[in-house]
Amino acid sequence: MSTKSAFNGITLWASLLFVVILGFSRLSYGLFLPGIQRGIGGSYGQLGILGTVNFIGYLAGTLCLSPLLSRFPDRKHVMNRVTCFLLGLAILGSAFSHDFAQLGWWRFVIGLLSAFATVLVLSIAMDAVRPAERGAASGLIWLGGSAGILVTGLFAPGIIDPSHLQGWRYAWAAMGIFGIIAAFGFELVTQKRRAPEIPSSEGPKPEDQGSVPVYRLLFNPRKLLFLMGSYFFFGWGYIIYFTYLIPYLVSKGIPSLYTGLIWSGIGCAGLFNGWIGGKAIDRWPSGYTLALGLAFGTIGVSGVITGSMFFTALGAVAVGLVSFITPPLMITALLRRHVPQRAYTACLSIATACFAFGQMIGPIVGGIGVERYGLQFGVASSAIFMAIAAALAGMYGRQQRKVVIHELPLYSREKIERL
Repeated sequence: MSTKSAFNGITLWASLLFVVILGFSRLSYGLFLPGIQRGIGGSYGQLGILGTVNFIGYLAGTLCLSPLLSRFPDRKHVMNRVTCFLLGLAILGSAFSHDFAQLGWWRFVIGLLSAFATVLVLSIAMDAVRPAERGAASGLIWLGGSAGILVTGLFAPGIIDPSHLQGWRYAWAAMGIFGIIAAFGFELVTQKRRAPEIPSSEGPKPEDQGSVPVYRLLFNPRKLLFLMGSYFFFGWGYIIYFTYLIPYLVSKGIPSLYTGLIWSGIGCAGLFNGWIGGKAIDRWPSGYTLALGLAFGTIGVSGVITGSMFFTALGAVAVGLVSFITPPLMITALLRRHVPQRAYTACLSIATACFAFGQMIGPIVGGIGVERYGLQFGVASSAIFMAIAAALAGMYGRQQRKVVIHELPLYSREKIERL
């Protein structure tokens, strides 16, 4: 089957699915916290734990997917179809939660399904794109998450304003319906592209998938360990910021309209982030490119420390512009470049598990900080982990450079090392 350019029907519908997978199912939770607190009670620390439950499901999903794909290598499309439709239904179901137990269950299921969908949708969409344009395609897909934030922010007054007690329920119901529609559209365009599968003795057999030393490749200090560490700490840091930013703004007495506009500002900036980041990683496929975005994101998150709404809003836009979508899409593209084709899906699944583990720890640590030192400290603490992620990405870039120099002829190597 022929490959396509970065802009095609498959990547467009994949981006719409990421509106649901990332923007609606995961990040909208932080925006809904004030409304949920009024609806079912609990402190922000307790509600943050429900966020952790979501990422426990996400981690479980990423750990289960790799062995499932090894066992059923020809059922990727079937698994994706079922997963995406069930995800839409689960988001719809969460709108009817009336206590902590029900909401916790739905958050777990949504996390589990979104983990499957993240890897499967990316893998299927990237298979359809020419290798030279996969960074741009990854950027287009991931910016769906930014679009999800932009949309939810525009409806913030109806979601978090005290006069709309059921607003968060209506919003989640609408998101679930949109998710079902997006799943149907993605299935339709991918079904048109798929050719009838003909068994071939030349293709890799299920057992061949295990022949690639995936864990040794990802966790070897001389290969991808620093990249995995960067992804882990990015997940830890960014989820604290996105979970507690809106409660912090509400606690400062910021009107719901302005709070929603700040949230939408992150999403709007992220739309450019996806395109810029995708182009950048195609042009400079290096850990240094990733580290630069994370460093600027650390500065943006630190705007909360000032206590000024202007710098907080400016920092939020900076986070959206350079380090919200950038790390996932860049890591997706870097893995595509540096792991064998038949191991890519398994490697992406394990990398996503590292990301999920960071996201699972983040709300707990952030919740402890919020309970002990207040919302401002809790939000600002995310800068620490973003900075660690940036440092590890830089170390990965340095490791890449060493490998490139080692592979050069001796006289070229000596000349570069003298620079």
